[in-house]
Amino acid sequence: MGRIVARVVVTICLTVGMLGILGSNAPMSHAQAAFPTSVVNTQSTTNHIQNLHATVYRSPECTCCGGWIDHLKGNGFKIKDFRTPDIEAVKQKYNVPDNLTSCHTAIIDGYVIEGHVPAQDIKRLLQEKPNVLGLSVPQMPVGTPGMEMGNQKDPFSVLAFDNNSRVAVFNQY
Repeated sequence: MGRIVARVVVTICLTVGMLGILGSNAPMSHAQAAFPTSVVNTQSTTNHIQNLHATVYRSPECTCCGGWIDHLKGNGFKIKDFRTPDIEAVKQKYNVPDNLTSCHTAIIDGYVIEGHVPAQDIKRLLQEKPNVLGLSVPQMPVGTPGMEMGNQKDPFSVLAFDNNSRVAVFNQY
């Protein structure tokens, strides 16, 4: 029952966020559209991103996580790779909402990165520094970094989430 309620809440949040984005002519990040201004830091910096270090936690059996790690390395990230048999404990420790989980969890400059989030979205997060807990690509959509299958690509969203389990679309593919 709790998961159904959570999915309904996420669907409502995504719908409200997209309506806010589509209904406005003002340029803004997708996260700004769904989070109140007190939650999102709207100041963007043009400084070069200094911290491209990622600590990645993944299950020893997962093979697609290695593809995502290679994607990050190819985009300038330095990786600490921790294989753990209890990946669920990691997700709980870092407050990843159940409905946003995927196969691996990374910590980058204090942000939680859950699943196959593209490096460009992580870099944008580090540049904009919104007041969110992190980003997620729930589940494992085909065509995301590490989940490539030829030309096949599922549409997917990168979601921003905060400590209150509020969710907003950060980017769409």
